[in-house]
Amino acid sequence: MPPETGLRSAMDSVPLDWEAVRRHLAIQGRRLDADPPPRQFAGGLANLNYLIHLDGQAAVLRRPPMGELPPGAYDMAREFHILSRLPDALPFIARGLYLCDDPDVIGQRFQIIEYRPGLVIREHLPSNLAHRPEIGVRLSQVLLETIAAIHAVDAKAVGLDDLGRPEGFLARGVAGWRKRGLAAKEDGSDSLHHDIGQWLERHIVPDGPPGLLHNDFKLNNIILDPGDLSPRAVVDWDQGTRGDPLFDFATLLSYWIHRDDPWAMHDMEQMPAVEACLCSRQDAVAAYARLSGRDMSNFLFHRVLAMYKLAVIFLQLGLRHRTGATQEPRYAPLTGIGTGILEFTHEIAQGRAF
Repeated sequence: MPPETGLRSAMDSVPLDWEAVRRHLAIQGRRLDADPPPRQFAGGLANLNYLIHLDGQAAVLRRPPMGELPPGAYDMAREFHILSRLPDALPFIARGLYLCDDPDVIGQRFQIIEYRPGLVIREHLPSNLAHRPEIGVRLSQVLLETIAAIHAVDAKAVGLDDLGRPEGFLARGVAGWRKRGLAAKEDGSDSLHHDIGQWLERHIVPDGPPGLLHNDFKLNNIILDPGDLSPRAVVDWDQGTRGDPLFDFATLLSYWIHRDDPWAMHDMEQMPAVEACLCSRQDAVAAYARLSGRDMSNFLFHRVLAMYKLAVIFLQLGLRHRTGATQEPRYAPLTGIGTGILEFTHEIAQGRAF
């Protein structure tokens, strides 16, 4: 849900059957406006987001990526369940407006979400922010305070206590990401997957007190107020669940690169931590501990698991290109990036990096 300057051209947009959408919404008593026509938002490698006008108001239509999807991924129904309730607890959550649970309309389920315009910082820091000496401190503060606020939500109070299965969350995570990693691995990387998987099984820790998790929280999933950089919306909740919040925080940290990190960490271009002069990862851990009151003594396990997850996600996206599910050139280097992240994860597990 970026501002309109972040829209793709009609030629570069992934086409949808808008007449089918219009007919479906009309049955529900809603009107998809033809003028202005729907436009796809730029950015992102997975879910497809379009600026539409529903009953005369700007909104966002969101659907999974094209092609075959991994089991349980890109869950529109889960995301809509969260977005229809979480705004009652947090002002920076855009409310879900409608869920189409019929995959036959456009080939996948889709949802419509409240539109919140604002600033989205993607792989590079905008030039108009680069001169601000306090930018790194402010963005670090926003990231850490926002994720701590999410983890502090009383899920039962907003009707989300049925979300996920917190008991055994970490053990399932190890087993699930190991299985996905082997399914998406690059040829010749078997030993890396094996070593990291064995390390995770040997070092697994008990689940911490459960909380609400975003599961892909990073800077480009926050829509910011251009003035004070406060959060207007946290988006991309299709992986949201309940579980150990330290894993969610570790997921954020996996995008929090340092200048001397390996090439793959820079080439993934997920968060401009170096350009924006964010605080160090170590300082981020200390700040999150203060904000959340959580014990970070076993955090290395969460860090390694989240890094392995990140590597596997890139390998899965790269597999889409290797198998021909997508021909988009930007997918071509993702397998190599995933394997590079995997190598860095091995270094972290062995204590040679953090």
